[in-house]
Amino acid sequence: MISAGDFKNGITFDMDGNVLQVVEFQHVKPGKGAAFVRAKVKNIITGTVIERTFNPTDKFPPAYIERRNMQYSYSDGNLKYFLDLETYDMIPIDESKLGDSFKFVKEEMEVKVLSYKGKVFGVEPPNFVELVVTQTDPGIKGNTATNATKPATLETGVEIRVPLFVNEGDKIRIDTRTGEYMERA
Repeated sequence: MISAGDFKNGITFDMDGNVLQVVEFQHVKPGKGAAFVRAKVKNIITGTVIERTFNPTDKFPPAYIERRNMQYSYSDGNLKYFLDLETYDMIPIDESKLGDSFKFVKEEMEVKVLSYKGKVFGVEPPNFVELVVTQTDPGIKGNTATNATKPATLETGVEIRVPLFVNEGDKIRIDTRTGEYMERA
C-alpha cells in the first residue's frame, strides 16, 4: 500500500477504480490544524488532471503500469498495428489512445505500449527521434535575426518550426515530449 505521505512524482496508484499518477505534490503543515498533502493527479486512462488534498495517512493500492517494447508496423484506417518484439503478435490500437507525441513516430520505430491489467491506454514514443525534412522554404541569406524560425514538414507529415539554415532532405532530431527541433542529425 502507498500512503499519501509517501507520494513522489510519477507514482501510480488505484483510487476508487481509477488509475492515478502523481504529477505534482506538496506537503502542507499549516500553523493550526493537521498536516495534509496537496497533489495534482492525472487519470492515466482518460488523461484528465485534477487537484486533490489527501490526509497523509490515506493508503492506496499501487497500480502497476506495464510498459512493453513494441515496433510500429503499419496503419489501417483508425487502427495502428504494433508488433510485440517478444511474442511476435500483432496488436491493433485505436488512434484515439495514441496521444499527441505519436505524430513523430514512423513505421518500424520502437515505442513503449502502456497497459493496465491487460488494457492498452497509451503509447510512449522515444524521447528523441530523427526525421527527414520533406518540405520547407529555403533560408534567405542575411535574413538572420536571433532565433528566427520557419515552418518545415517532416516525413511523418507533421509540421514544426526549424531554424533558417535547415533545408529539405536534412535529417533533424526532435524532442517528442515538447515537439521542438533539437539539432541536425
